[in-house]
Amino acid sequence: MVSMRLQKFLARSGVASRRGSENLMTAGRVKVNGVVVTCLGTKVDPSADVVTVDDRLIDPGGEPVYLMLNKPVGYITSMGDPFGRPTVAELVPDDIPGLFPVGRLDMDTTGLLLFTTDGAMGYRLLHPSFHVSKVYLVEPDRPVTDEQLEALSAGVMLDDTLTLPATARRVSGYTGIPRVELVITEGRKRQVRRMFTRVGNGVAGLHRAAFGPLRVDGLQEGAWRHLTEAEVQGLRELMDAEKESALP
Repeated sequence: MVSMRLQKFLARSGVASRRGSENLMTAGRVKVNGVVVTCLGTKVDPSADVVTVDDRLIDPGGEPVYLMLNKPVGYITSMGDPFGRPTVAELVPDDIPGLFPVGRLDMDTTGLLLFTTDGAMGYRLLHPSFHVSKVYLVEPDRPVTDEQLEALSAGVMLDDTLTLPATARRVSGYTGIPRVELVITEGRKRQVRRMFTRVGNGVAGLHRAAFGPLRVDGLQEGAWRHLTEAEVQGLRELMDAEKESALP
């Protein structure tokens, strides 16, 4: 087998994303043939070299795992927390090596959170160049005006740059203040809440209903399930489509 960079091998083996694998290396947690390796330029031959993370053997074989969680309020998106706060790791199986969440939801945000052992796909889904759509249902503090909807759709200034154009519309069939369905293609920190603050409103509740081709409809809050073959294929097709659109 052809040699490859160690962080690429770790990502392909489902240990973590490419960036996460680099962090594992620089932290001294990765060994090749029994020797700690921290150099990011290191290459390995998967057919000959023995790679371990925290002394656990990394096997590049096996099928990757994909599952979704309908995250409830009160859990941070992390596989562990030094302060003892509840984490999403408590809500998904603990016997799947290399499982990690793709992106994050705030502690007070509910909805679809994708997990996988496929580090390469996780990295691509999060990369800014892919512009994966996310659908949020927003409960605003006050009724959203037409002007606020237009501003949310056109883009607002965050961190000295405009957010990309979005789709914002009121959602009918809800008692109380009408909710807003907001579709964005970025993943800035607390982006939806900050966008609403920027246009002069606030967020009383936030739920992610969809991530790319995936929808969380029908999955009970706090529950998880494996993706269907069709859903996994949808993610792969999304990645292929984005690759083709990026070509000159």
